Amino acid sequence: MYEVYEPREDSFLLLKHIKEYAKDKKVLEIGTGSGILAFEALKYAKSVLATDINKNAIHNAKQKTFPKNLKFIYSNLFSNVRGKFDLILFNPPYLPSKEIEYIELDGGKNGTEIIEKFLKQAGKFLNKQGKILMICSSLNKNIEGLFNKYNYKFKKIDEQSFFFEKLFVFCLWT
Repeated sequence: MYEVYEPREDSFLLLKHIKEYAKDKKVLEIGTGSGILAFEALKYAKSVLATDINKNAIHNAKQKTFPKNLKFIYSNLFSNVRGKFDLILFNPPYLPSKEIEYIELDGGKNGTEIIEKFLKQAGKFLNKQGKILMICSSLNKNIEGLFNKYNYKFKKIDEQSFFFEKLFVFCLWT
């Protein structure tokens, strides 16, 4: 079983933008980890569905007290998700396998394998005016090419430099 992903600089960078995008929206978070983004979104959203492939993360999140308009479910990306959403939050594992030692950060050989699987499916779960807020790293090669490949429009809305990389927050829509 994996450890629960605790909030780090990537989570906090994405967290700064939730208020602006989640107001009165139906929100889906893919890969909730500690639940910090889901709980922040709940302050502004109509409802939040938070998912994770890590059953420990879902179990830990369900131990906290939360209102009925927040739900946590086990799901491998979108495998158990039903419905459409106004906002999807995604802080993916984005580091190339050779750069990391923790499975919860492992984005595959190039750091984009999980991101690509997400992008391939995400559009089907967005409402007409829906948006995606997503973290990416400067270590992710050709990330904008992936956005184009899956027909997303996008805008970089934030970036921050860290030790060996820059982190970016992208807003995507179809």
